[in-house]
Amino acid sequence: MKLGLYGGTFDPPHNGHLAIAQQCLTQFQLNRILFIPTYIPPHKTSREISTARNRLAMLRLALQPFPDFEISKVEIERRGVSYSIDTILQIKKELNLERKDLYFLIGIDSLAEFHSWYQPQRIMAEAQVVVAARPQYSLTDIAVEFCEQVEFLSNPLIDISASTIRQKVKNGEPICGLVPEKVAEYILCHQLYKS
Repeated sequence: MKLGLYGGTFDPPHNGHLAIAQQCLTQFQLNRILFIPTYIPPHKTSREISTARNRLAMLRLALQPFPDFEISKVEIERRGVSYSIDTILQIKKELNLERKDLYFLIGIDSLAEFHSWYQPQRIMAEAQVVVAARPQYSLTDIAVEFCEQVEFLSNPLIDISASTIRQKVKNGEPICGLVPEKVAEYILCHQLYKS
């Protein structure tokens, strides 16, 4: 089995997340992708994030049309700050996977900060790191040592970010086309990102 791991805050999950995951699934011929919402993201401890319950509910709605996408609650159940290496090792052990069968999906913005992650070289030793392109980032932003150790996704540049979506909701602007319709309804119904 070839498995993709896609971690993130998913606050909210948006169409960019889905497009990148779909491209990864196709390009690397994966059997499935696990979306792994963080409990407390190490790089976003200063920002208040939505409850795990709300983020999980939105992710369930977003993934409904995609039979090859699943949710793992491993980081939410572990609690505390979520370190990717801990998740990778736990999933490898539980599913008896080798490095060649495990693909860890990140954005190029994360690769630009990869040197500040917890045990970045061990992450690369335990899983194949796949990097998705994003607007405003290029390979010149990345340390050469990391560029040589990762696979790059041939994804279209989709200029959608969760922070932009949250700001639009706060300003009362429409978010249609940025998130799945059911996610937009959930945000509206639960009054998320208003304050």
